Amino acid sequence: MQAGDARAVGPATDLTSKRPQKEAATEIQALKVRDNTTNWLFLGRIYLVIAAAVAGAIWVISAASASQISWWWSVPATVLAIVAIGASQHQFGGAIHEGTHYILFANRKLNELASDWLAAFPILTSTYHFRLHHLAHHQFVNDPERDPDFAQLEESGHWLDFPITHVEMLWALLKQLWLPNLIRYTIARARYSALGAVHNPYQDPERTGSGWPMRIGILFTFGVPIVLIYVGDWRLAAAFLLSCWAAAVAYYAIIPEERFRNTRLVPVISHRATAIGRITHSGLIYGALSAIEFTGWGAAWAYFGLLWVLPLFTTFPLFMILRQWVQHGNADRGRYTNTRVFLAGPLVRYAVFPFGMDYHLPHHMIASVPHYNLTRLHEILLRDPEYRKKGVIVEGYFGQGGAHGGRPTAIGVLGEKYAPKQREAAYVDESVLQYADVSDEAAIARESQLSLEKG
Repeated sequence: MQAGDARAVGPATDLTSKRPQKEAATEIQALKVRDNTTNWLFLGRIYLVIAAAVAGAIWVISAASASQISWWWSVPATVLAIVAIGASQHQFGGAIHEGTHYILFANRKLNELASDWLAAFPILTSTYHFRLHHLAHHQFVNDPERDPDFAQLEESGHWLDFPITHVEMLWALLKQLWLPNLIRYTIARARYSALGAVHNPYQDPERTGSGWPMRIGILFTFGVPIVLIYVGDWRLAAAFLLSCWAAAVAYYAIIPEERFRNTRLVPVISHRATAIGRITHSGLIYGALSAIEFTGWGAAWAYFGLLWVLPLFTTFPLFMILRQWVQHGNADRGRYTNTRVFLAGPLVRYAVFPFGMDYHLPHHMIASVPHYNLTRLHEILLRDPEYRKKGVIVEGYFGQGGAHGGRPTAIGVLGEKYAPKQREAAYVDESVLQYADVSDEAAIARESQLSLEKG
């Protein structure tokens, strides 16, 4: 159903006269106001869910090991924990998404550091690298040559040839239960939004840097745990961890700045400081896990693998795929038609549409509005006749939907009925860079012009 349907919610004041336009602009400007407090509550909620899921799973497994309860209880408890933690890792992705747009917190350095240390580093990425991926997606949305989402889905084998039938979509989802498909998606996604090692409209061909800073980080992140798990003496483990950390920090501290991969987006926190921060975060986690093991408090490394690494490669990417396919699949490049609004229940919002990603159309229209104001932004935009007419509201995820003039479901909107019949003019969003520091505006402007010419 189109947003202008009688079932759409919110005021319907026409914006054809200047006074309503001015009033709406004032209201929207007020919605852009950021603060340094609100998102602490949202971040705290994520950590609370993770803590509850981990504690619950460990309690059930421990009780089963002590023969206090049947081992059969540990299976559903562990699966439930993996689902909840994967959903929470996706919530971290939502927090990074806000940080990417500089709207997680008003203070720029707090925005970057909180996004990195509390959300990005735990899922092995950084706000800056995701920013390269995501702002390009916004500016060149659904441009097959410049939107990194297109290339990433094609590289991992997850691109779907829209429009697709309901059965085809369900089959595509069932194929994600085959673990190699999720791992392939995760690796491809990491190359684009965690390492920044792919073509991107913001890359600077004159400052590609060296591949060694990235290699050192990967070696520390994945190599150090392998050794720590098998070291039987805590002194050797501590010495090894500290030596590896010190060597990596020394390397990052002394190499010239040009060894880091620089782009046309200037970092808020230097590449050097971010690289040191990433391995320091990992080092603290690895040290804590080893300390728990050596003090005899529990099998920390085993639980870390089961309840953090496993969700990172299974349920987390599954929820990302469930979101990524429906947000922009079967859409064109028009300003009002490149994505939709998704009305869903609280569990689906938490797992699939974190941090306001359900109100994706208003977000793509005005990306500087924080997630907690997007519902109100949608209501204001509904006063715009073109928004009401062209914007699509989706209700529910599974099922066909759309019967008797009702709204389509997230899967239903990917079908032939909702495929663009007459493609809208291509839209390039220049405003998405309003908070960013850009080193080569002319080069990005050339990319914009080429995108519009091929639109």
